[in-house]
Amino acid sequence: MICRVCSSTNLDLVIDLGDQPWCNHFLTKEEVGHEPYYPLQVMYCNDCSTSQLSYTVKKEIMFGNHTYLSGVTKSLSDHFERMAVEVDDLYFKDKKEKSMLDIGSNDGTQIKHYKALGYDIVGVESSVTTSKIANDNGLFTINDYFNYDLVQQMGRKFDVINASGVFFHLEELHSVTRGIKACLKEDGVFVVQFLYMKRIVENMAFDQIYHEHLLYYNLKNLQTLLSLFDLEIFDAHLANIHGGSMIAHVTHKGSRTKSARLLDQIKDEEVTGCNEKQYYLDFAERIKQMKEENVAFFKKCKAEGKIVWGMGAPVKGNTMLNYFGIGTEYIQYLVEKNELRRGLYSPGQHIPITIEKEMTTLPDVYYVLAWNFKKEILANNQALIDKGVQFYFPINPKED
Repeated sequence: MICRVCSSTNLDLVIDLGDQPWCNHFLTKEEVGHEPYYPLQVMYCNDCSTSQLSYTVKKEIMFGNHTYLSGVTKSLSDHFERMAVEVDDLYFKDKKEKSMLDIGSNDGTQIKHYKALGYDIVGVESSVTTSKIANDNGLFTINDYFNYDLVQQMGRKFDVINASGVFFHLEELHSVTRGIKACLKEDGVFVVQFLYMKRIVENMAFDQIYHEHLLYYNLKNLQTLLSLFDLEIFDAHLANIHGGSMIAHVTHKGSRTKSARLLDQIKDEEVTGCNEKQYYLDFAERIKQMKEENVAFFKKCKAEGKIVWGMGAPVKGNTMLNYFGIGTEYIQYLVEKNELRRGLYSPGQHIPITIEKEMTTLPDVYYVLAWNFKKEILANNQALIDKGVQFYFPINPKED
């Protein structure tokens, strides 16, 4: 294997979650039992410290058309609004004409907030369904894969380039980064939001490892990638969204002063050793222990005759359920808000998905797979808690 960042061949296996189906492939009834499986293994590069998957499921399979929608969750939309306001206030508030490009723009939730601030917006989204939703809502979106060739076709530069939750998806990693360099204005800012590997380990959020997430960044190895294209991080801070996401502000090398909070984050990485191979090996052992604890919980519920439903059908939940081996013998339904998943089944365990507002009975236990929205879920379901429904969170995200 060749490292996706530095092209080294000096990599070692550190986490093995077995063969799993592509976890965003929610199945029709006819597809149940016919889904392909792929290795889900994390490799560690001994040269640049990047953790990454050993196997690539082709982007045309994973991103050509999927059912994830950014706008379904209010807390995520609110987070995107705060991001847009912060970037505008810091860098471009007084600029009369300003432009913004969103890579992996999904249903347009992020570009909507920049448009409200007066930006000329462009989204690039590979999924046919979600890009159509954005365009139908008046949010200009190109249905394509972002890479250097597309940048050449667009022939323009932007004040802000945004990539929220997509930079670790990239099969064409170097072409995409080269494209960002080429279409970022001289004083422009690239805002990259990514699941922070250090926080994934702290949260024990191993379910955030799945085939769409080809790479797992800390600040150190992200900077290694950016340096190849004369880009550098000049500011970064940790946000609580998705259980802990790093938001890094990037620009052309040497054009902005590095912030104190960035330097503090880099120092913290050094102190904790989160870029060392042993950090990942220790994580792998704790994942095995977590499996034992959760399987025991389900067996206890079954022995007590309790009805258990899954709260949410997030993509990451399938990593967890498949690794734990938890299927319909323990969970009757996965209950969702996203109507694009109505009547589908989870890949691997084949648990049927139902829509929350259509349910007429209640479980004894909600096993919360969408744990990253814990505050919102508890706030929205206080009435059920008062009725005695237990909300069990397999992961309790750390907050700053």
